[in-house]
Amino acid sequence: MSDLKQDLLAELNRLELPGGGTLVSRDMVRAVSIEDGVAKFVIEAPSAEMAQQMEPLRAAAERAALSVLGITKASVILTAHEASPVKKPTDPKGPAPSLKMGGHPTGGDNSIRPSGVKSILAVASGKGGVGKSTVSSNLAVALAKQGRKVGLLDADIYGPSQPRMMGVNKRPASPDGKIIEPLQAHGVTMMSIGLMLDPDKAVVWRGPMLMGALQQMMSQVRWGELDVLIVDMPPGTGDVQLTLCQRAAPTGALVVSTPQDVALLDARKALDMFNTLKTPVLGLIENMSTFHCPKCGHEAQIFGHGGVKDEAGRLGLPFLGALPIDLDTRLAGDDGTPIAAGDGPIAQAYAQLADRLIKGGMA
Repeated sequence: MSDLKQDLLAELNRLELPGGGTLVSRDMVRAVSIEDGVAKFVIEAPSAEMAQQMEPLRAAAERAALSVLGITKASVILTAHEASPVKKPTDPKGPAPSLKMGGHPTGGDNSIRPSGVKSILAVASGKGGVGKSTVSSNLAVALAKQGRKVGLLDADIYGPSQPRMMGVNKRPASPDGKIIEPLQAHGVTMMSIGLMLDPDKAVVWRGPMLMGALQQMMSQVRWGELDVLIVDMPPGTGDVQLTLCQRAAPTGALVVSTPQDVALLDARKALDMFNTLKTPVLGLIENMSTFHCPKCGHEAQIFGHGGVKDEAGRLGLPFLGALPIDLDTRLAGDDGTPIAAGDGPIAQAYAQLADRLIKGGMA
C-alpha cells in the first residue's frame, strides 16, 4: 500500500460513526485509488436507509481526503450494500435457504418472465473471456446511476462471477422455501446461483438442471418493479440461452466480443442463434478495444481494433461502442465495486452506453 493511500485511510479513520467505530474500522471504504493527486473511493453503507443519512459524512470524508498532503482533488461516491433495514449479516458459509436449486424445469412452455419487469436485456457472447460479465455489471450500475430501476441476473450457472464483481457474499433469504429475496448492491437488485451454492464446489449438472435453476431465478425471485433486468448469459449457444429466449421473451440481446477474428467467429454463432430464436439483437459491443499505457500514454490494440464495428456494419446492426482494456476496471471488479460506480473515462464510457440504451427505449 502506498504511503499516500495509508495517509488517506488514517484520516478517514478519524471519522466516527453514530453507532460506534469509524469508516475504516467498519470496512465501509471501498475501491480506493489515487492517481496524479486525484483520490477516488466509495463509501458503502450497510443499508439504503443509513446511506440517506450519511451525506454529511460523505462530505466530511471528501474534506478529510483533501487535507492529505499530495491529494489535490477528491471524488467520493456514497452507495448502499442492502436496500432493506440493517440486519445481522448471515455467515456466507452458513446454511443455505431451505430451497433446492437446479431441479428439473416445470411448466412446459409457460412464460418465466417476471411480471414487474418492463425490459429484459440478455448480455451474451459466443465464447468466454471477452468481458461479458464485466460489461453486464458495469452496465447495470451505469443504468441505476441514471435513475433506472435495474435488476442483474447472473445466469452463468457454471461460472457465476457477479457476486464477486458486485461485492456481495450474503446468502439470499427464502423464508418459505419458494420465493427468493434478491440482494441489493450499488443500486442494483441482483441474484446469482453463486449466492446459493458453495463457492468452492463445481456445478456438475446436466441440461435439465441448468434450465430448472434459470427458471427458479427468473420466476421465484421477488424482482419487484424493474425498468430493466440485465441477464449475464453464459458463453456459447446452449440450454440456458434456449430457455431464456423461448420462455422469458427478452426484449433483445447485446452481443459482446473482442476485436480479434477468433472471438468474432464465435460471436457470429451467437448472433445466428438469436436470429434463429427470433430474439432481436439490439447491438454489438467491442470490449478490450484499446490499451492506454498509464505510464507513457502509448496506445496499443492488443486484440486488434475495429473488428466488431466492421462486423456490425456488415450485418446492419447498431454498434453500441468500444470499451478499452483497463487495469482499473479489473481491480474494481475484483474489489466488488464496478468502475461504473465512480467517475472517470471508463465510467463515462459506460454512462454513454447506458444513455444510448435509454434513449433507444431499450432500458
